[in-house]
Amino acid sequence: MEKIKVDAMGKVCPIPVIMTKKVLQGLTGPAVIEVEVDNEVAVQNLTRLANSENLPVKADKLEEKHFLITMEAEKAIGGGKEQEAQDEVCCAPDRRGDTVVAIGSATMGVGNDELGKVLIKGFIYSLSQLEELPNTILFYNGGATIPIEGSVSLEDLKNMEAQGVTIKTCGTCLDYYKLKEKLAVGSVTNMYDIVETLSKAARIIKP
Repeated sequence: MEKIKVDAMGKVCPIPVIMTKKVLQGLTGPAVIEVEVDNEVAVQNLTRLANSENLPVKADKLEEKHFLITMEAEKAIGGGKEQEAQDEVCCAPDRRGDTVVAIGSATMGVGNDELGKVLIKGFIYSLSQLEELPNTILFYNGGATIPIEGSVSLEDLKNMEAQGVTIKTCGTCLDYYKLKEKLAVGSVTNMYDIVETLSKAARIIKP
């Protein structure tokens, strides 16, 4: 499959979307498009573009102010007035709200733990698909076992981080589970920061 790179570093919306759409419209066969940008809003808008075209997409934060959005296309996408309308949708403002999600367990709900693991995976995926993303996701106690290497939710968390969602995991909890070296997304935090983040949140969601 052909790989096409789009360098949109330093470009603000709608330029990254327009550059990417031109590539998509010019395709003559299946291709992987890799777009580099330097801001979270561009990541959000490019993700929306891919979703509007039903293209598989993932976003990675390579370093501070350097993001890679990868999407796969089987064929060229359409154009015209309908496409111009979609451009407006894709160039929406920041998707992040003022919600904090606090995840304190590796499972969701009380009952069967295997079912609980399936549910928390589905919860995190669904969270990543919301029109308004959370501002922050906090992991503590058993939840600290989720944002680590090999986690089934790692790609969803990385996608959200690339779109500007702050992800923090309790350092004491990582130490307890001996997982600090395996943290694969976000940063380590402490209880004071967790309490402060929760106290300032407009809304708190606890699955």
